[in-house]
Amino acid sequence: MANEKKTHIAILPTPGMGHLIPLVEFSKTLFSKHGVLSTFFVPTDGPLSKAQKSFLSDLPPSIQYVLLPPVCFDDLGPGTLIETIISLTITRSLPSLRDAVKASHDGEKFSAFVVDLFGTDGFDVAAELGIPPYIFFPSNALLLSLVLHLPELDEKVTCEYREVPEKLQIPGCVPLHGRDLVAPLQDRKNEAYRWLLHHSKRYSMAEGIMVNTFNELEPVTIKTLQEIHGGGSSKPPSVHPIGPLVQMGSDTKSEDHDSSKCLKWLDQQPNNSVLFISLGSRGRLSHDQLIEMALGLELSEQRFLWVIRCPNDKSANAAYFEIQNTNDPLAYLPKGFLERTKNQGLVVPLWAPQAQILAHGSICAFLSHCGWNSTLESVVNGVPLIAWPLYAEQRMNAVLLHEDVKVALRPKVGENGLVGRVDIGNVIKNLVEGEEGKGIRNRTRDLKDAAARVLGEDGTSTRSLAQVINKWKNKA
Repeated sequence: MANEKKTHIAILPTPGMGHLIPLVEFSKTLFSKHGVLSTFFVPTDGPLSKAQKSFLSDLPPSIQYVLLPPVCFDDLGPGTLIETIISLTITRSLPSLRDAVKASHDGEKFSAFVVDLFGTDGFDVAAELGIPPYIFFPSNALLLSLVLHLPELDEKVTCEYREVPEKLQIPGCVPLHGRDLVAPLQDRKNEAYRWLLHHSKRYSMAEGIMVNTFNELEPVTIKTLQEIHGGGSSKPPSVHPIGPLVQMGSDTKSEDHDSSKCLKWLDQQPNNSVLFISLGSRGRLSHDQLIEMALGLELSEQRFLWVIRCPNDKSANAAYFEIQNTNDPLAYLPKGFLERTKNQGLVVPLWAPQAQILAHGSICAFLSHCGWNSTLESVVNGVPLIAWPLYAEQRMNAVLLHEDVKVALRPKVGENGLVGRVDIGNVIKNLVEGEEGKGIRNRTRDLKDAAARVLGEDGTSTRSLAQVINKWKNKA
């Protein structure tokens, strides 16, 4: 069958590495398991960053990409939220997207047109060219259920969601306080809210949604979504859990000095003994919270590996504390902290190879911002979590992990807006040594085994993805 025509799909990622990476991992899976080729049509709002250039240049031969001309944002105000910028990048790229997809489609027929959660305006191009539209949803079924339910919620609730006294009921989901909903829903007068509502109404245009989760992680939510969308229901789109898809293997930065330092240090620690602390590439604490974090780690008496960034109020605090090198995160730590904890932990500025760290045998827990990629990396490695959400949908994820899935502890925020050092120390000790932590650790190990099963040859996620691929191959 050497001459059998390969199935080829078009992919429209919304801007940002956090959106691009999951779609590339998805595309790698498509090719390795099913021989499906992908062409990315990449919108831009200016020159690519060094990281973006490096990432795109390292793509395997099964993934091609076309850079769309940059769009202009000179008319946007300084306070424009990221969801608005992302959505406008897509809409303003539609003319060039139409030309680029048409030029490729004329020579190489696409069997599907896949967008991620903010890319639904690209469906107009797919409809013009007769390409079946699909959504790859890089987050969880909880957020997907909220997005699909949003038009109904928008009609029923007249005030801000955070002002609703009772918890909100989302189909198949753990009840949520309005204050815990995804960030763009916190201000219904903001354009970002209108954009999310706009996309949610267009989700029904998709023939299917592939969501990066799995049955054992969110069983009730997935079952509810599939009962509403598919499984005998005529209400589109059908929902297909295909996760967990995570970035595996060595990182492109793994030869950096700090990376080697981290991994060598971990090699010297006892098995299952180190707490990993990382709040994501955009995650920053206030200086006061950073100090409480440091002193809490010290109080916990547990080994730790901490990826630290400068505080988000560094300019105001640098002068007050007479900090000379304001760009050095270590300069903001409590006096004497590094010396006192030199045999307890390792503090690394800015970046560390997270995927490799979470897979290391010495890691016992992960204090995380609860970004979904990080959450899945933790789950597939069987590492329990301390939930420390900061932005985007992370507060929702924290509720899911703490109250529903029960693989995380969540420290309490005090009246001053800070999590205190004593509470931090106690939560860490509880997770690593306590009875409550023991149950969480056991649950996380069970989910690790389940994650491996669903991706096996006859696993539920493998079969769910195969259903979608078979539809595409029939179009080829």
